[in-house]
This record gives sequence, structure tokens and C-alpha cells, in this order.
Amino acid sequence: MAENLLETDDSDFETRVLQADKPVLVDFWAPWCGPCKGIGLMVDKLAEIYGDRILFVKCNADDSQQSAARYGIKSIPTLMFFKDGSVFDKISGMTNQAKIEAVLKKILTGGQGAAPFIVQ
Repeated sequence: MAENLLETDDSDFETRVLQADKPVLVDFWAPWCGPCKGIGLMVDKLAEIYGDRILFVKCNADDSQQSAARYGIKSIPTLMFFKDGSVFDKISGMTNQAKIEAVLKKILTGGQGAAPFIVQ
């Protein structure tokens, strides 16, 4: 795993994601999920490009059910974008790199996120 791509679980999600000093993209995935592998490759590539300004974190939804439930992860892959400890945007299911990158650019330029409805 790239040095600008971290792993998290229920035990350190709050520290790594919610208390991060820069925006965070969390990739909720599972090893058995085929589409997750495709999204994972895009996340790896984007981490190389934006890793100095955005933290990229992978969270195995099977192993971190508490975090997945807290953010309403009903299907994987799901990408959650956080800024200043709050949800900024969310992409569920297979998507393309351009759509992910558009959200990253919006975070970096101070744009408004979609702020998806999350029951906590």
C-alpha cells in the first residue's frame, strides 16, 4: 500500500478520519467485492496525485461494521469524503475516476459538498 494511503478500522476511525488535519477520502470496501478492486485502483492512483493535500484511507466494511453502520454504508464500494470531521460527500457503487476527482477538487477549492443524509 502506498505511503499516502492508510488503513483504518473501528478502533482508530475517529482519530484517523474525523480528527485529520486535512480532508479525507474513505474507501469502504471488502476483499470479496469485485467492483471494490476497480475503485481501489482509482483510489490508489488519486492518492499518488492528491496525497499531499488529501488523506486517503481504506476501511474494510466487513471488519469495521460499527463505522460502516454509523455512516449508513449499505453497499460497497462506497467512497465517503470528510472535511473538518464532517461528511462532505458520498459516492456509492462503481463510478469513474473523473467523478471522484471532481469531488476532491471541490473539497480543495472550498466548494459545497453534497452533505448526504447520515443517521448517527
